[in-house]
Amino acid sequence: MMQVEMPIGSNITDEEMQMVREMGVHWLAVNFLPEDATDEGVTKLQERAARYDLEISNGGAIGVYKNTSIILGRDDRDAAMERYNEFTRILGAHGIKGGYIAWQPNGILRTKVDVGEHTRGGITMIADMDEIDARPILNDRVYGEQEIWDNFEWFLERALPVCEEADVKISLHPNDPPAPSLGGAYSLIWRSDDYRRAFKMASDSPYLGMKLCTGCWLEGGETFGNLMDDIAEFAPQGKIHVVHFRNVSGTMPYFEEVLAEDGYADMFAIAKQLVKYGFDGTIDVDHVYRNPEWAKDAPSLAGGSVWSAGYATGYMKGLIDAAYKTQEGGC
Repeated sequence: MMQVEMPIGSNITDEEMQMVREMGVHWLAVNFLPEDATDEGVTKLQERAARYDLEISNGGAIGVYKNTSIILGRDDRDAAMERYNEFTRILGAHGIKGGYIAWQPNGILRTKVDVGEHTRGGITMIADMDEIDARPILNDRVYGEQEIWDNFEWFLERALPVCEEADVKISLHPNDPPAPSLGGAYSLIWRSDDYRRAFKMASDSPYLGMKLCTGCWLEGGETFGNLMDDIAEFAPQGKIHVVHFRNVSGTMPYFEEVLAEDGYADMFAIAKQLVKYGFDGTIDVDHVYRNPEWAKDAPSLAGGSVWSAGYATGYMKGLIDAAYKTQEGGC
């Protein structure tokens, strides 16, 4: 059975932990701030979480799992790689079985954070690919497909042995937006076929899987791949480690991130598909609505405010519960 988790920063407050517990969520997906990405930092967060009957399901560290030097193969990548492996060992030593990586040298690209046509007056992230594609390149030069994949292979050769030793699995997130190239750097994962290529490169190691971000699949539409078919393929193989549950207004070249019930996808059908094909990893919302006050500050929960994270998670939990009851013939 899939388990609901709450994406948090390691700076989560005790009051927010209490709120997570009251929502009936047990697992935390943690993005560790640099000062907390240490053995002591992880220990302290685990101890605080335990007071609220919470556990860490997976973790990453800012600047470690999305590291430009590793992704682009820069001269200092050996030191960055050692830092990645060091953090993997820390996770394993604390019994945390999940790590992650996003092969995005320039992060998530959006046009603006503003009120959208489909957001009921709320602030959200909006992408207009015509505007994004017109921007100057974001790194020192253009990076092509072959060297990006060569760099990924270099990473796997050094990361997977440490993952096996520490018993920590990597969840690989798609590029967002899922365009062939962003900011002059080729996108490693912009269609589901790229996951097949990555898994083959890793010799189908169980320590490499995906963060299936429904938002990225939906942004790309059929160009990315058929989401329902991909769930049916990858879930039984155990390749889906984590699901990001998110809806959008439409496919590229323009989309707004919206409430689960306001996008073009049937999120209940997606929940039922995950249940049908036996997905048993963790699932969370991300990039949730932001109000004007929170849009200017670092988000605390799930990429948004406390109230928006609570609403989105509660809605998702309801869909998941109904999906299981439907499978069992209860409704």
